[in-house]
Amino acid sequence: MLGTMLEKVRETCPLVHNITNYVTVNDCANILLACGASPIMADDEEEVCEITSLCAGLNINIGTLNSRTIASMLKAGKRANELGHPVVLDPVGAGASKLRTETALRLLDEVKFSVIRGNVSEIKTLANGSGSTKGVDADIADRVTEENLGDAVSFAKAFSAKTGSVVAMTGKIDIVADSERAYCIRNGHPMMSLVTGAGCQLSAMTAAFIAANPGNALEAAAAAVASMGLAGELAHERMTEKDGNASFRCYMIDAVCNMTPEQLEKRAVYEIR
Repeated sequence: MLGTMLEKVRETCPLVHNITNYVTVNDCANILLACGASPIMADDEEEVCEITSLCAGLNINIGTLNSRTIASMLKAGKRANELGHPVVLDPVGAGASKLRTETALRLLDEVKFSVIRGNVSEIKTLANGSGSTKGVDADIADRVTEENLGDAVSFAKAFSAKTGSVVAMTGKIDIVADSERAYCIRNGHPMMSLVTGAGCQLSAMTAAFIAANPGNALEAAAAAVASMGLAGELAHERMTEKDGNASFRCYMIDAVCNMTPEQLEKRAVYEIR
């Protein structure tokens, strides 16, 4: 099933509009090309509605939030909703500042999101209306472990029911859930934490997967998450003693580019709860 989701991306080559953060915008564009989609980056208020109208999906990422782009995000999101296009929210750093938290909550209130993708701290901030994060990393207390996995799954399902969105909480164990089912995904490698923007790339790729698989947001989002985790594993397998995190970053993009649906199907490690 997950391999079929990737196959659809390659078949349809969806155009994805990204209003994303300038730290990782180039990597987001490249990961979209690698998975078989096509990127466009546009964040000026004067053109976002027009650009969104041309695209199959929209990715909104608040990683380098500023007042100018808030209006752009809201306009693009509402236009995508009017057109029935899928929209992904990446609430980077929600809880770290009043501006980020209030903007993320406003976006949730005014835009219908197909998928909300973040770490546990960010998702808990949205669910509770307040919170704190350690930069863009989850608080230690908010990490998903085997011991608290059941509670984390229940939380993700409840937040999905509240928002009507698929919830993708990523970390050591990734949880991708709607109100009834949750994929618990165990792909990935610790070195992914040494690369700025792995999560941003995943959100962009998630928008491509759900755009290519309309009506199947849960499985499409799970496939995107598993693909990124597997890319981390494959990148690490390619490392030599002279390679560092810069090489690892490039190897991850290469791994997505070269990944086959059969490889994803075979190496995706997950259970459904």
